[in-house]
Amino acid sequence: MRAELLLGCVLQHRSSRELHRIGEFALHGTVVQGQQQSHAANCAARIRGARARLFNVRTPIVTALLMAAALGGCAGAPEQPEHPAGPERLTVQVVATLPHDPAAFTEGLEFAGDTLYESTGLAGRSMLTAGPAGGPPRVTATLPSPLFGEGVTVLGPKLWQLTWQDGFAIERDAATLAELRRVPFQGEGWGLCHQDGGRLVMSNGSARLTFRDPATFAVTGGVDVGRDQLNELECVGGDVYANVWHTDTILRVEAATGRITGTIDAGQLRAKVNATGTEDVLNGIAAVPGTGDFLLTGKQWPVTFRVRFVPAPA
Repeated sequence: MRAELLLGCVLQHRSSRELHRIGEFALHGTVVQGQQQSHAANCAARIRGARARLFNVRTPIVTALLMAAALGGCAGAPEQPEHPAGPERLTVQVVATLPHDPAAFTEGLEFAGDTLYESTGLAGRSMLTAGPAGGPPRVTATLPSPLFGEGVTVLGPKLWQLTWQDGFAIERDAATLAELRRVPFQGEGWGLCHQDGGRLVMSNGSARLTFRDPATFAVTGGVDVGRDQLNELECVGGDVYANVWHTDTILRVEAATGRITGTIDAGQLRAKVNATGTEDVLNGIAAVPGTGDFLLTGKQWPVTFRVRFVPAPA
């Protein structure tokens, strides 16, 4: 269409002044169309059309200007990549080491202020504790056998604690850890965290993260991540950090889409504690409030590591 308009102008105005104005218009059209169009398939048709319209116009300058306008989009904007960049590769930088109960079969770890909540598993040995990081717990709640404790998340005065295959979540008082009620759910319970606004994010050992209502525990949605065995979770802004069971890997997942934006290799921590058993694996991640640091530990590890996630060496 721009070539036709320019051709009309040329046929009506032959003076050098008009040619100068047309030249400015054509150059402007070249820039605008070059920014807005990148469809190479249309270029050949536009070139043929421009040539046909130029049959009676012999002025070389006008010809060049009209051809430039017709080809405005053919130079094209830079091609966009077909796929987004792959996940960022990160590792851990240890900044401190804290004591940890070596008998704790860690399943959930989360800060609320300066209080660290830890949920542990194993039938007959499952507990929930609250206290300072690296220190003795101030409050403890024991799950009756055969319940198997799993992930935990704190929402103000209350918290939710998962059970593994027992089919329900336990709502508790966050200060006393007293049980308030049990809410049934389908499938297994693994990891749990909450995003700003209160939405719960839950894992069940599959590749799917399930969203739940913080008051009723009802399912409100979910996303597929593309990597199964998602275990302990930590929500930070719009991201979910997920331990991958039986590995030394933590995934950073964009909660809105399920896209993995980062992979964190924490294998050096397992080496530091000389964890060689099949079950004493990395599991337990808690963001340290007011910092960019995280606490990481594992099942029956004697220490908890305060770390920063940094780019992995090439």
